[in-house]
Amino acid sequence: MAKKPDPNPRIAENKKAQYNYFFEERHEAGMVLHGWEVKALREGKAQLTDGYVAIKDGELFLLGCQINPLRTASTHVNPDAARIKKLLMHKDEIRRLIGKVEQKGHTLVPLKLYWKDGRAKCEIALAKGKAEHDKRDTIKEREGKREVERAMKSRHR
Repeated sequence: MAKKPDPNPRIAENKKAQYNYFFEERHEAGMVLHGWEVKALREGKAQLTDGYVAIKDGELFLLGCQINPLRTASTHVNPDAARIKKLLMHKDEIRRLIGKVEQKGHTLVPLKLYWKDGRAKCEIALAKGKAEHDKRDTIKEREGKREVERAMKSRHR
């Protein structure tokens, strides 16, 4: 019997990261989770807005990611919504990322959480912070696109 595709593969997305950073590379990482966290992710109770990736002893960790426990969580488990989660990647990839992060201005940012083959994955990006004028340019582009869409919409009426 064929497995049905997950109707909602995307769990959470960090939309603020697109505004604050230029992305140079994107990578997929697995996550070490507890059972209650998996259940909460299935219900979409995650938030990545303030999340970031830290490197310690050659390993990657996701910090600032909130996974809010369900009300029906077990009584013998004390869920911590802001628990540090370990990210899983090949050692060679991690070493290469560490070398690039040590360069000035680079950081690792979580972009989204999603399901892949029944497992929770985190897409992380090697990013460089935007300067204030770059952020203003992003806003101008976005507003320009909105104005064009409004004009096209009013023309078709």
